[in-house]
Amino acid sequence: MKKIQWNFNNSYETLPSFFYDKIDLSPVKKTKWVVLNEDLAQFLGLDPEALKEEGFLPLSGSEFPENASQIAQSYMGHQFGFPSILGDGRALLLGEQITPKGERYDLQLKGSGPTPYSRNGDGRATLQAMLREFLISEAMFGLGIPTTRSLAVVSTGEPVYRERVEKGAILTRVAASHLRVGTFEWAAHSQIKENLISLADYAIQRHYPELENAEDKYFQFYLEVQKRQAKLLAQWMSVGFIHGVMNTDNMTISGETIDYGPCAFLDVYAPQTVYSSIDIYGRYAYEKQPQMAAWNLARFGQALSPLIGETHEKAMERVDGALEEFAKEFQREFYRIYGRKLGLSQVDGDDRKLIHELLEIMEKNSTDYTNTFVDLTLRDWEQEIYQRKDFFSWKEKWLKRLEKENPEEVEKRMKNSNPYIIPRNYWVEQALFEAKEGNLDLFLELWAALKSPYDYEKHKEKFRFYKEIFGYKTYCGT
Repeated sequence: MKKIQWNFNNSYETLPSFFYDKIDLSPVKKTKWVVLNEDLAQFLGLDPEALKEEGFLPLSGSEFPENASQIAQSYMGHQFGFPSILGDGRALLLGEQITPKGERYDLQLKGSGPTPYSRNGDGRATLQAMLREFLISEAMFGLGIPTTRSLAVVSTGEPVYRERVEKGAILTRVAASHLRVGTFEWAAHSQIKENLISLADYAIQRHYPELENAEDKYFQFYLEVQKRQAKLLAQWMSVGFIHGVMNTDNMTISGETIDYGPCAFLDVYAPQTVYSSIDIYGRYAYEKQPQMAAWNLARFGQALSPLIGETHEKAMERVDGALEEFAKEFQREFYRIYGRKLGLSQVDGDDRKLIHELLEIMEKNSTDYTNTFVDLTLRDWEQEIYQRKDFFSWKEKWLKRLEKENPEEVEKRMKNSNPYIIPRNYWVEQALFEAKEGNLDLFLELWAALKSPYDYEKHKEKFRFYKEIFGYKTYCGT
């Protein structure tokens, strides 16, 4: 395995064993490559050709590389508002790969078999679910949004039993770390302060090293996590992304997007949109995501309370004050990004009204979210919607506002802020259906296009246009 250039250094295992369990392999019968992300492999310092030849064994959970970690992480999570003891129920942390630049990334196998946290599940995953995470996570990377990434999908040659019999597969997920708000909830649940201190110090060292010697470092740590989440949520909203399952175990301390189960992107702009089959009350609807992020961060503050206040009450007073700042930080990021989507260098009060007026017109007229901003970027007014009185009035105000800006900079800002294509629900489902039948051509074509979503000169028109899937639902894929 040395040929592949594994370079593991597994710092997570320096934490108390309360935070993980060593697990044995659950080898699969007949592994086969489905897709390998060669660019990511090279970034990690791995040899893609060697991976193709030998990597299917470690990336299928059938063999451990030298110095691998082989653990399942422990954590809790508020799932749709209710606390649950969770942990990696179908995942194995292969190790922490040190890149040629000295950066550290978790390599985790999803669908690798049962663990102590499987709760009577089989620990496996379906081919479609793993290809979906591969495609959407890499699309998010192409959009410039912090995200876990996908190195490979390997088929297992085994059936997976869900509502029907599915083909099995294993995804190799790459993350800055898998530390979650839920990990801190697990530490707090132990009621052993040393566990919480160990975890907080580890998270600071790994993701916020500038705070290691800071005064009041645990509260500063809390504030920095909030800032990253505020920026992340504004980016989600700007591209019409709906996570679908924003439980506390799916909020990372690093600020990366994680877990691409029941997620999707808006077609028609409707703020109340829910695509997740399990979100029956709309808790994680598109428009509610910032509010739910604040709710999750309140749970994070609750878990950290023994470290940030003399009493729980005083700690939560600080948390409440910080959450007010989170709301302000999100608003700043939201308007900054949306200002750039409209070509503006700065955003004032009147500009905010302009942004909201456009969104209201889009909602009222059920316009396509992504294509509307592309049309604005290209000054394409041919569609009927743009001839309507409300839009025409808005357009005149917007064009008047742009007279204060440099035209070349306006075009650059808009093209860099408004993706020409996104992973459309229609095209994602088509690609996954064909891949399930053994034809990866469309999947690979779509993935290639999504690597450069802001390239207005490069793309085929077909991925911009689509058939709307009425009543579209996505599923966890567990």
